[in-house]
Amino acid sequence: MNFLIDHNIEGYAQILLGTIASQGWLELISIDFITFKEIDLSIFSNDRVVWQVAQTNRMILLTANRNMEGEDSLEQVLREENALNSLPVITIGNIERLGEPDYRNRCVDRILEIILDIENVIGVGRLYIP
Repeated sequence: MNFLIDHNIEGYAQILLGTIASQGWLELISIDFITFKEIDLSIFSNDRVVWQVAQTNRMILLTANRNMEGEDSLEQVLREENALNSLPVITIGNIERLGEPDYRNRCVDRILEIILDIENVIGVGRLYIP
């Protein structure tokens, strides 16, 4: 499963991916964290563009703070464009707590649950973790 990592959480995402790797999951399932830079996406892109790029490239958007106001806010985009075949957006509830091992492990567990049960979360729009 490919994840588009929101530009403002790249460091945190590496911590999550490191935890996933240390648990041996990368030997069992394919997980790739892709940055905006790797796909030539501007960090100034609005939520609509980011969501559309993620969907076009069949990536789950992993974020912590996508905007909730305006016509191009993530919430508005999900209301207007989310479809039954859309991959979900995963939003980390409290990014600062990823430094806490228990919280980080709960986030990793939830990400893994989502990947392993992807058929049942396609089309839901947004999922908050942990």
